[in-house]
Amino acid sequence: MSVEVVSTFLALLALGAGFGVLATLTLWVLDRIGLVPGAMDGFTELVRPAALWLAFLVAAVAMAGSLYFSIGAGFVPCDLCWYQRIAMYPLAPILAVAALRRDPRVAWYAVPVALIGAALSIYHIGVERLPGMPSAWCSLQSPCNVIWVERFGFVTIPTMALLGFLAIVTLLLVYARPAPAAEETRDHLITNTEPIS
Repeated sequence: MSVEVVSTFLALLALGAGFGVLATLTLWVLDRIGLVPGAMDGFTELVRPAALWLAFLVAAVAMAGSLYFSIGAGFVPCDLCWYQRIAMYPLAPILAVAALRRDPRVAWYAVPVALIGAALSIYHIGVERLPGMPSAWCSLQSPCNVIWVERFGFVTIPTMALLGFLAIVTLLLVYARPAPAAEETRDHLITNTEPIS
């Protein structure tokens, strides 16, 4: 398979992840402002059972894609790429174990790692797109402003990483969100407590 085919496939997956993040954010806003009450409840019920496995899948595909770009395509990863890998690679086994155990607290230890990776990706995109942006990490042997892959006019490797990190964060937050039935039960218990006689 050619680098062009693989990079286009990975870019399409990243864009799909980005649209998923945007759709989730839109539902959350519409629910919060009261335009579509209960929208997030229905979405949570639909996505929550598979959220951890989907987050693992995103991390595993991102890890495999980065390995393909460096080993299969021969692209030399820059230092910022390595730092993003340091954030992404551990997420794959962590999320696999969390999915197997159905760990309700996974967001506490996986979201911070994914947010650090997202911040590094944003900075890397800036280095790619803004000439003269300072980067103390970049070297002459593997400069951070080299764009190895660009699909659809804007999707580069750091853009794919950013969308992957944001998808993982979104899925983990959906998983951590209390189920609507649990909220109703909790609210019922709080409002209907009677003193014990």
